[in-house]
Amino acid sequence: MRITRVYTKSGDTGQTSLVDGSRVSKADPRVAAYGEVDELNSLLGLSRAGLADQELDEALEKIQNELFIVGADLASPLTIQVPRIEDEHILEMEQLIDLLLEELEPLREFILPGGTAFGAALHLARTIARRAERSVVALAENSEINENAIRYLNRLSDLLFVMARVANKRAGMKEQAANFSKRGK
Repeated sequence: MRITRVYTKSGDTGQTSLVDGSRVSKADPRVAAYGEVDELNSLLGLSRAGLADQELDEALEKIQNELFIVGADLASPLTIQVPRIEDEHILEMEQLIDLLLEELEPLREFILPGGTAFGAALHLARTIARRAERSVVALAENSEINENAIRYLNRLSDLLFVMARVANKRAGMKEQAANFSKRGK
């Protein structure tokens, strides 16, 4: 499919088309769910800008492509033939998490999201992945979806947390423990 026009005017009344051609409100839970996946994908693109770590960049590029699959999956009733998130996508992510964890010390306390600009962006991406996951769970409560989409987003938020820690460690940035005292000392 080739996109020849950016605007179609078909959404000017607050409706959009799903993959099967049906029209729904732009406020529909399905549209909200794949919209949040799109937001996450965009933030990952911004996070990669200027990234010098080739290993993490390649992993994020793969994830960005998979997020297009998640979006197509969510935009399509299960009766429509589109690429779908499969167990293999989740297994590969788990393997990457395990590999990256080998570089890190186990956590003994909560850490503040932050560090380098890249590490902080990955922490933000993790929170957007969690929000997207909540939207997909809400969608699943009233619509039939590929349950692997929920599992994928859940695992992705874990991976982004680990990637943020690895990115900060590789940059020589020490993690800062959260302080629960009333005065913030």
